[in-house]
Amino acid sequence: MARILIVDDSPSQLMGIRRLVEKLGHEALTAEDGAAGVEAAKRELPDLILMDVVMPNLNGFQATRAISREPTTKHIPVVLVTTKDQDTDRVWGMRQGAKAYITKPFNDNDLAEIIGQLMPG
Repeated sequence: MARILIVDDSPSQLMGIRRLVEKLGHEALTAEDGAAGVEAAKRELPDLILMDVVMPNLNGFQATRAISREPTTKHIPVVLVTTKDQDTDRVWGMRQGAKAYITKPFNDNDLAEIIGQLMPG
């Protein structure tokens, strides 16, 4: 079982993703904005992070960059889960250190597949 941190400022999105993560047999941790997500990543050292992009305080690109540059968290794969569906957003997100990028609204099976690819075993 993996510990997966979900970072999203939308309570409904947070609950939907949490339900999917728990259905897949993983433990879900949550944070409600990018700054809280960075702090939770440092404190909890999850196995995977599912990160929204459009959030107050620190957006998902900034939070992903902070996590991927921090020595204690840089090993944690980050998946950007966002409504931003432009190729430029995808390229920028990957350059910040994200390992995968999925756009909302997403298919549960697509997100489950990405989680499965990044969480072997």
